[in-house]
Amino acid sequence: MNLDLTGKTALVCGSTQGIGKASAIELALLGANVILLARNDESLKDALKDLDTSKGQKHNYICADFQMPNELKVKIELFVDTNSPIHILVNNTGGPASGPIQGAKVEEFVSAFNNHLVCNHILVQSLLEGMKKEKYGRIINIISTSVKIPLKNLGVSNTIRAAVANWSKTLAGEVASFGITVNNVLPGATLTGRLQSIIENNSKNKNKTIAEIQNEMLKEIPMSRFADASEIANAVAFLASPAASYITGINVPVDGGRTGSL
Repeated sequence: MNLDLTGKTALVCGSTQGIGKASAIELALLGANVILLARNDESLKDALKDLDTSKGQKHNYICADFQMPNELKVKIELFVDTNSPIHILVNNTGGPASGPIQGAKVEEFVSAFNNHLVCNHILVQSLLEGMKKEKYGRIINIISTSVKIPLKNLGVSNTIRAAVANWSKTLAGEVASFGITVNNVLPGATLTGRLQSIIENNSKNKNKTIAEIQNEMLKEIPMSRFADASEIANAVAFLASPAASYITGINVPVDGGRTGSL
């Protein structure tokens, strides 16, 4: 099975922590040149130090904020114009704040739509021509298992994640003939800052201890544990590889069996 990414270049969003950073590390281990993208310059420089260079990989970074899509567009277009083609795009950014949908403000939906779908779209449009010329493209979107079954107390997230999933499926059909695949990885409860924030929020709202909330969540997971970010990254790396050349337009839950649907 060919998992070798030597000579390929990957752009990984939200890559200074959590699933994004774990994905960048794994792609580099497979030989890819990795371009980190996040909003904090110092964190990006620190994250670069953790990427493997044993196969002669050359890594770089782009500092941009997904809350400013127009700025992102300018920066990614400049990068594309002055660098080698990017073969792999990992769309990943932090999820919206938790809370019931009935109390969500309109501005929360607009902000989440921009951060997730609009920025994903800007990146894809900037990279597609290069992928077509190279006859190799992998677009991998880190979304959520909520695209299969909405999760409680994540009203805005459930809504926007579903929009991204359907955007992705539509795109997959349009670009498949160019050797470009588009897939979604759906993490379950994963040991990241995002999970910690959700647990703390639920603890406050339900007047329960952190341990009680954690135990409630673990009871819903057949494997009885939270995922490590590296386990999500493994799925990302496989979908980015030559071995996944005939897999496109799908959702891949990595959730320890939690999602109650196929």
